Amino acid sequence: MHAWIATLLLAGVGAGVVAAQSHARIATLEPTSRFEFSMRTRWGQVLLGRFHDSAGEVIGLADGKRQVILSLATSTVEIVDHSRYTRFARGPRFFDAERFPQVVFVSEPYSAELLTTGGEMYGKLRMHGIERRERFVVAPAQCARPGRDCAIFAKGVVMRANYDLDTWRMALRDDVRFSLEVRLRDVAPEAR
Repeated sequence: MHAWIATLLLAGVGAGVVAAQSHARIATLEPTSRFEFSMRTRWGQVLLGRFHDSAGEVIGLADGKRQVILSLATSTVEIVDHSRYTRFARGPRFFDAERFPQVVFVSEPYSAELLTTGGEMYGKLRMHGIERRERFVVAPAQCARPGRDCAIFAKGVVMRANYDLDTWRMALRDDVRFSLEVRLRDVAPEAR
């Protein structure tokens, strides 16, 4: 787990990660979490994509707020039921997994209540070597302990052109719709 954090620091994800390192890690991402995206072709076909390798953690900040750090491996991205599109998505003309092995999201600090009530979560998304502030909408929780007793659901829309992922403009629309289903595992106090 600490290896991917070191990779984030080396990749220059931002000062927020460095600041978060000095605070308590309170939860890690469960392997059952799902990170999907969809793209629509100009003729109406919807392509569903999945990241099969993810890592992440929730950091408790000194002021009681929290920060989430997520990392998705581009080498494992799959366009469901389309092996040719999967090769294209991993290749140099799209995610370019060899040069840019991760998509990383570092949230801005948020209150723990956000996961219960739902609302907007902002943060820095780094994809294809470009970092931008993005917004995700967290759905209201379906249980008392979101992430543990039920999944945390969030959605967001990212424009491909903002990350120089504008290959195949004639075939694919610019918007990419992300859908996250996050489950967490608490970190034992002695491991913090």
